[in-house]
Amino acid sequence: MAIYGTALLALCTLLGVALGEGLGRLLHVKANVGGVGIAMLLLILAKIWLMRRGKLTPGMRLGVEFWAMMYIPIVVAMASQQNVLAAVEGGPMVLLTGALVVATCFGLVGLLGRTTGGAR
Repeated sequence: MAIYGTALLALCTLLGVALGEGLGRLLHVKANVGGVGIAMLLLILAKIWLMRRGKLTPGMRLGVEFWAMMYIPIVVAMASQQNVLAAVEGGPMVLLTGALVVATCFGLVGLLGRTTGGAR
């Protein structure tokens, strides 16, 4: 049933928010650091785990795929609520972390493109 996919998303969201808050405290940032991203990664991992065990029913798959398609609009809506000025005023650690994350993502995109035979 689709409601199970939504319940799985809710569980992943709660875990992601908790981990994001913990990461924020660890980095001494008064914000949730990556909670939505962590939640989506957990959702992807849960989907793979359920698929490998044959427990991902068509209804649950429908619920998970629906929320996976909603990922970008949700992130855009949440990002619009962030106070970028406060983050920049948070000090050099915030800027350094952001630059490091962007550089890592660029490197991983290049690596994935080479290992999966991306577009040439």
